[in-house]
Order: sequence, then C-alpha cells, then structure tokens
Amino acid sequence: MVSYIDKLQEPNGLFHHAADVPFFWGRGNGWFAAGMAEMLRDLPADHPQRARIFAGYKKMMAALLQYQGKDGMWRQLIDHDDIWPESSASAMFSFALITCVKNGWLPGETYGPAARKAWIAVVGYIDQNNDITQGCEGTGKKNDMEYYYERKRRTGDLHVQAPVLWAASALLR
Repeated sequence: MVSYIDKLQEPNGLFHHAADVPFFWGRGNGWFAAGMAEMLRDLPADHPQRARIFAGYKKMMAALLQYQGKDGMWRQLIDHDDIWPESSASAMFSFALITCVKNGWLPGETYGPAARKAWIAVVGYIDQNNDITQGCEGTGKKNDMEYYYERKRRTGDLHVQAPVLWAASALLR
C-alpha cells in the first residue's frame, strides 16, 4: 500500500488510475479507499507502515469530502462534475467513510454526514430486482480522458454489488 501511495497518490489526496494515466477513475480510487480502511482495521498500532498508510487514508478521506456531489455520489472521474455518478466507487467511499467514523479515526461531525449522504444515495441505485445500477464496466487503464467518459454503465455487475454489501456490513459493525 505504501508503494501505491508513494507512486499514485496526488497532492489532492486522490489516486491516478496508473502512473502513466493521470485520471482519477472512481472505482480505482474506491479500491484504495476500501483497501486502506480494511488494512487499517487489521494492522497493529505499532506496525512500521501504519502511520504512513493512515496519513494517505486521511488525505484521501479529506479529498472525498471535496468531490462528493450534492446528490451524495461521486463521479466516474471523481474530479469531473460533468460525468455520470458511479455507484461502485460511491459505495466503496461510503464503506471507507463509515469505517473511519465507526472506528473514531476521523471526526464524526465532519465525516459522518458525508458517509450518511453517500449511503442513502447508493441505496437509491438498487433497482426492482435488487441489482445495483450505474456501475462502470470493467476498465483497464488508458491515457485518454474520452475513454473514461465512454465507459458503459452496468446493472448487477459484481464489481458494483459487492461494495454495496461492504458498506452495509460497515454500518452493522
């Protein structure tokens, strides 16, 4: 995780999709948010890399507050308001925010409202078949912004379903 933080995390707190792809793809960032939250839950307090991972996590959580849409969602490209809301990233960010509040890692009065808003928004993307809509199709890296704008939206994709369950499990912990 420290290698990823050092190589891909930008000063704004978000992660580029790859070292040679300077875009903040939603689900790619979602993996970092969820991964760091899970890692921090399990790493011992005296682990030599814990402080570094926690610093990257805090930086990312602060960035997410800035980019959360008024609708509670984050976009396919996080820093582009003109692109569609993406449910898997939003669910993973909801999971990470819920986890930070429940564990007392970051102030609940600041991060709790964003976590709640995200969870309520994501639940709104559950359709009549209990499938999650508006999830980005599988996406390889490409140094072409239009590529991310043109990604297809999927319903019921497991890359989308699972993060919603993670967020629900974080609420129940």
